[in-house]
Amino acid sequence: MSQALAGLRVIDMTHNQAGPACAQMMGFLGADVIKLEEPKGGDIARAQNNDELFFLQFNANKRSLTLNLKTDEAKAHFRKIIAQSDVLIENFGPGALDRMGLGWTELQKINPRLIYATIKGFGTYGPHAHMKSFEPIAQAMGGAMCITGYADGPPTFNWPSIGDSATGMHMAIAILAAVNQRHATGRGQHVEVSMQESVLNLIRISLREHQRNGVPVRSGNQLGKTVPGTAYPCAPGGPNDWAYIYAPPQMWSAVCKVLGRPELEQNPLFKTANDRWTNRVALDAIVGEWTSTRTKYEVMKLMGDAGVPAGACQDTGEVLADPHLKARDMIIEMDYPARGKFKTVGCPLKLSESPARLTRPPMLGEHTESVLAELCGVAPADVQRMKQAGVV
Repeated sequence: MSQALAGLRVIDMTHNQAGPACAQMMGFLGADVIKLEEPKGGDIARAQNNDELFFLQFNANKRSLTLNLKTDEAKAHFRKIIAQSDVLIENFGPGALDRMGLGWTELQKINPRLIYATIKGFGTYGPHAHMKSFEPIAQAMGGAMCITGYADGPPTFNWPSIGDSATGMHMAIAILAAVNQRHATGRGQHVEVSMQESVLNLIRISLREHQRNGVPVRSGNQLGKTVPGTAYPCAPGGPNDWAYIYAPPQMWSAVCKVLGRPELEQNPLFKTANDRWTNRVALDAIVGEWTSTRTKYEVMKLMGDAGVPAGACQDTGEVLADPHLKARDMIIEMDYPARGKFKTVGCPLKLSESPARLTRPPMLGEHTESVLAELCGVAPADVQRMKQAGVV
């Protein structure tokens, strides 16, 4: 059976993470993603730490085509490809493609059905539109850092890529919305997503709190006023030997039974949710004493089996070895010619009628000859000539 996005051609002109993550997700779902790269070096992520691992995490299910768009010949082939494509994704600096004559205004003339997707740090208009952004800048300006960390510490960076990868996922939604609208209108459109706004969209709960009580105070691992509702230390006491327990009021009785302390349920210090919050230091100490004699996986199982949400705080090595994730094809191994086998993350979207089929990331320019032959009718001898001339 064909995949969900089969027949959709996506030109990925992005680099680093946000755009590549977006295009990769579309590739997972069956789109024909052609990654357009500079002949010398390609995506700058290829050179990070000299091992390509950054690049490999975000560029599976793509073909690599190299074109030097500073040359007229490459631009001519690019325009032919755009005429046969559905989506273009770019994250160039403001106005860069316009200066090359390849901006939205020009490309829509070539292909009125084209969906032109732009990713920028702050969007294409507004007071900050001219400014560059990376992950921490988006988190800072989107409000995420000031709600992360502890009350007595500074605003804190989040290592999950809520500024980059989340922007890519927002863009994938925008592109698919535009594709759907095209069915009715017959025309493409320009869609854009900014990194700042993607982060903002993820902190809605904190904005709710602000409107209740003013600027939220950083609370570390404590989630709201629910107790238990934080990370607790576990045996054998290593830096990542912690388990998170979150027990809403209706689960308090179950928590007491798992702790082996049924009398706590009616203890006046802890009887109501407000009581537990007021006396949280004492209650967290009781829970922490219990967890400290058990591994984080034992804590997770005992609480989980009783219906209380709990999770072991897994380090990256434990995540890569997680049997549950492996069973769901979320930790997979690929073989890349330039470095051999490596582990990566699979597709988190599970479609019953069209499961994802993953292919390894491409070598730089690996598909240049086949793509130019398929879409531009270029003969192999001409590709070799263009390579020597620095066109591809």
